Formats: sequence, C-alpha cells, structure tokens
Amino acid sequence: MTSGPLDAFRLDDRVVVITGASSGLGLGFARAVAAVGGILVLGARRVDRLNEVAGELRAQGATVLARAVDVTVPEQCQALVDAAVAEFGRVDVLVNNAGLGGSVAASRETPDSFRQVIDVNLNGSFWMAQACARVMPAGSSIVNVASVHGVVASRFPGASYAASKAGVIGLTRDLAQQWSRRKGIRVNALCPGYFASEMTATGEDKLRDMVAEHSLLGRFGEQPELDGALLFLASPASSYVTGTTLLVDGGLAATI
Repeated sequence: MTSGPLDAFRLDDRVVVITGASSGLGLGFARAVAAVGGILVLGARRVDRLNEVAGELRAQGATVLARAVDVTVPEQCQALVDAAVAEFGRVDVLVNNAGLGGSVAASRETPDSFRQVIDVNLNGSFWMAQACARVMPAGSSIVNVASVHGVVASRFPGASYAASKAGVIGLTRDLAQQWSRRKGIRVNALCPGYFASEMTATGEDKLRDMVAEHSLLGRFGEQPELDGALLFLASPASSYVTGTTLLVDGGLAATI
C-alpha cells in the first residue's frame, strides 16, 4: 500500500503532550490530534474541566491520559512527563500551549502580575520542553505556542504578554539550535493571531473591530484554521522545519 502526501500529517501511535488542554485553543488542538490518530497526554490546572475533555475524547475512540499540572512548577512538569512514559513508554510531541493573557497599562502593571505572566508563558514552556526532551526519541517535535504579539506590537496594552511571547520565540530558536541535530528534536513556534477563546473574550468586540480594520483577512480566525498549522509542525510533514516561527494571523503582522 502506497502512502500519499497527506499521510505525513498523521500522528498515529505518537504520544502527544498538550498543556493548557482544558479549554480554548488547547482543547481544539487535542481534538485535532485525536482526529489524526495521536495518543493524548493532556495537562491543565482545572482538573474538572480537564476530565470532561478527556471523557469527550475517549468517547470518540481516542486514547487519553489526563493529569493536573501547573507548568510554573518544574516538578509538576516532570511528573506529567513521567506519567506519560509510565503509561505509553515515551513522548513524541509536546504542544506547549498553557498560557496566560493580560491587558493592563504598563505604568499600572504590578510586579506580581508581570511575573505571573512570564512564569506561565515563558518559564512554563521551558520547564515542559526540558522535561520532554529528556525522554523524546529522535524524530520528535516541540511546538511552542507563542503569539503574533511576540512579533509585532499590539494596539492594546500588554507588556507582560508581549514580552513573554517574544521570549518564547527566542527560546524556540535556541532550543532548536541545541536539540535539532544533537537529539533529533525539532523545535518550532506557532504564532496565532486572534481566535475566539477565554483569553480574547474580554473586550472581544473591540478586538474584532481592530482585526477587521488592520488585518488583511479582516476577521478572527477559526480553530480549524489554526489546527492545520499545528498538525504540520507536530507531524512528520514538517520534518525539514526547525527553529522557525509560523504566523497564523490573518495577515495582521503584514500590515504593521
């Protein structure tokens, strides 16, 4: 039986860790990975919601392990990876999706709130990547979910968020430099623009107006439009791609 080019996008029998999987983009990513045959290891802080997601996916035939994790705690990141290895023997893909938003004027942002965003978005991405890289076989993939606002300035306040996501992009390049050749682990960043989620729910009307005026496509993205990019970076379809930043933003960055 010959394989076609679309087969390279499948994740059959690959163990895929997704953080921030209880809602929003992370939930969408989990559904997409399940649809192409991936074995799911889902982590999030909201255990009740996480268990609901796991139940939904199991009912559709997916193999799912769900564990509570706070990515700001390195020991919890390691425990999630240990659970994956104990259950499935390895980790093949990490989707570093756990994230925290925030929109406050820089002159009013407190040290605690700034540190919290950096701790979740940037430090948490590193702790998860470090734990996974210790057990990943050659041919594995890490996808760090950054943001268009790690590349271009937002039209709304968000210094901590922008700094954290720019940091994720820099982290991606450095980990790719360290691990791509030596370990055979590809590391890339996925940069969404504006999609409907808990993070964009506050002030969504203003955000939609801004996107309509300033992006080339003039609208929010829909989850399936981001899922394809995620599956590309996670799967063997992108086997010659590492250290890159993939923007899926409806042309927002192109106009700034």
